Amino acid sequence: MSARITPLRLEAFEQLPKHARRCVFWEVDPATLGDQGHLADPEFEKEAWLSMVMLEWGSCGQVATAIPDERSQSEPPCLGYVLYAPPRAVPRAHRFPTAPVSADAVLLTSMGIEVGQAADDLPHSLIARVIDELVRRGVRALEAFGRTPAASALPPATADPDVRPVLEALGDCSVEHCVIEADFLRDEGFVVVAPHPYFPRLRLELDKGLGWKAEVEAALERLLANAQLQEPVGVGSGVGAPAGNPAENRSARLRAAEAAGPLPLHRQLVGE
Repeated sequence: MSARITPLRLEAFEQLPKHARRCVFWEVDPATLGDQGHLADPEFEKEAWLSMVMLEWGSCGQVATAIPDERSQSEPPCLGYVLYAPPRAVPRAHRFPTAPVSADAVLLTSMGIEVGQAADDLPHSLIARVIDELVRRGVRALEAFGRTPAASALPPATADPDVRPVLEALGDCSVEHCVIEADFLRDEGFVVVAPHPYFPRLRLELDKGLGWKAEVEAALERLLANAQLQEPVGVGSGVGAPAGNPAENRSARLRAAEAAGPLPLHRQLVGE
């Protein structure tokens, strides 16, 4: 199913899957609850956390929804999501044995894909959109705590003291549901900067041209489409067709580039 990926807005909170709305694994430190051991309304806590981060820092998530059917009056279903935030806004971050997150990085916290509806490449597309967004905002790196296959077999009661704070969860949260797989992160280009048998910390550098490549490709596609629309009928319609007037072609490309809009100055200066 084709998907449209957009920044998460607070008014679209209800579109998130149920687990995403109720999961507070990253947003609440269990140690702050005292003897209660649970939250009366985790959905309220999650929405409050999102509101706080968006107000102080900006959008902290990307949401993939099905491309709406013009004939349908219902909201398109959510196919997947990904959340991220400055590490200072993520209480759970300090409980990992491979903490702290680097001072120049944003923390990738959680990702969810609705089984059976989303395309196979949706996780990659969500990460790519996060990269684009963070590069535009001048972020230097994206880090994440990964989960290895061995972590799934950890017994909370008898686990080593350094991992018990990670395993402690609220409601239906668990490391299996709420911590991204380390193998997936490696496949996306992350590298391990703090090794651990269960919860390594991984990092993806964002200052090497990763984020703006997709935008440049999109601009080139728009330029090509606009240039083709301005060609005379029949030009380029067959093998060996004349290339047209070079000066006119250059003018068409320039007009299309102006319509697409210039790249920000800091991206014009980035080189491979």
